[in-house]
Amino acid sequence: MTPRARVLAALDHTEPDRVPIDLGGNQTGIHKFAYQRLIEHLGLDEQVVLMDAVQQLARPSEAVLERLRVDTRYVWAGGAKGFQGGIVQNRRGGRLWHDLTDEFGVTWSMPDDSPYYMDISHSPLAGLSLDEIRAYPFPKGDDPARFEGLRDRVLELRENTPYAVVSGISGVVYEICWYLRGLENLFIDMMDRPQVLEVLIDRTLEFWLGWFRLFLDEVGDVVDVIMIGDDLAGQTGPLYPPRIYRAIVKPRQKRLVQYIKSRTRAKVWYHSCGSVTEYIPDLLDNGIDILNPVQISARGMEPQRLKAQWGDRLVFWGGGIDAQHVLPRASPEEVREHVRRNVLAFKPGGGYIFNNVHNIQADVPPQNVVALFDAAHEFGGYGPDGKGDEG
Repeated sequence: MTPRARVLAALDHTEPDRVPIDLGGNQTGIHKFAYQRLIEHLGLDEQVVLMDAVQQLARPSEAVLERLRVDTRYVWAGGAKGFQGGIVQNRRGGRLWHDLTDEFGVTWSMPDDSPYYMDISHSPLAGLSLDEIRAYPFPKGDDPARFEGLRDRVLELRENTPYAVVSGISGVVYEICWYLRGLENLFIDMMDRPQVLEVLIDRTLEFWLGWFRLFLDEVGDVVDVIMIGDDLAGQTGPLYPPRIYRAIVKPRQKRLVQYIKSRTRAKVWYHSCGSVTEYIPDLLDNGIDILNPVQISARGMEPQRLKAQWGDRLVFWGGGIDAQHVLPRASPEEVREHVRRNVLAFKPGGGYIFNNVHNIQADVPPQNVVALFDAAHEFGGYGPDGKGDEG
C-alpha cells in the first residue's frame, strides 16, 4: 500500500498492510539534541532546522523520515500579516535568555545555559480585571496572510508524494486561556470567578472559528488529518473538576469540532496528555476521531484496556512506548520488546497509528530512536507476513 492509503485504512478501522508510522508533528516530534545525535548516528550530513521554538523540536529531513519509514508529512499555516515572532536575547538575573512573544502577547523564555525548551515567563492577563480582559486585543484568526501558499504546499504533497497530509497543531481552545491568564490564576478563577474562563474561552473560540473558516476554504478538501487539542489530564486524572470541563470547556470544543467536520472529510485528532479516560466519552460525543498521544504510563491508560473499550470508535495515535521510563533509559533490545507488546495490543482491526508518546526528548539515545521505529515496522505487519503474538 502507499503510505497515504495505509494511513487512511487505519483511520477507517480497517487493517492495512502494516501499522502506519508517524514522526514530525508538534506532538509527535523530536528534540533538537536527540535529532542531532540521530543524524550523526545515521551518518547523515545535514543541518538541524528548528520546527517548533517553544518545544525546541527539529524538523526531520526527508532522509530521516524515509529511513524510519514514516507515512505522514506535516503542513503548517503561518502568522498574521505583520507579525514577526522572532526570538530576542535579553539579560536578566545574571543569565542570558531567549525570549519569544507570540501573537497573543504571551512571552516564552529559555535560558541560554539550559537550552532545552521555553516556558511561559509573562502572562499578559495575569492580575487584570474582567473588564480589562474583555477589552484585551486578540489577534485576528481569519487573517488571509496566515494561509498564503498553504494550498500549494498541500497539493505538492498530495500530487507528488505518496504520504498522508497532517496539519500542525491548531484549535487550542482552552490552553491559550491559561497561557494568557497564568495556570494558577485560571484555576483559582474556575473556583471563584468562572465567568473569567467563560469570557476568555469565548474569545479563543472566536479566534479559532475564524482561523478554520479560511483554513478549510484553502485545504479542507485535500488534507487528511486535522490536529487540535488541549491538555485536560495529568498522570492520575483530570487537571481540574470534570464538571467545569463539561459546563464550560466542552461546549466550546464541540462547537469547533462540529464546525470542522461540517466543512471537511478529514479526520479530527485530539491531543491531550495524561490519564484522559474520564473524558474519552466526551471527546467521542464532540466528534473526535483520533486520540493522541495515548500516555500509556498514566493511570488507566493500558493499551489492552483502551483497545478493548474504545478501539472500535476511536483511533489511537501514539502509545508506542513508555516515553518517560523506557525510551530514554532502556537498551535497544528492551525498546524493541516494549514496542512489540504495545503494537500487538493496539493494531488488531486497524485504528492505530504508531508513534512515541509525545515528542522524543533530548536525552533519548539515537540507538533507541532507531530501535523504536524499526520495531514498529517489524511487528506492525498484518496478514501472513506480520509478526504475531509469538513474534
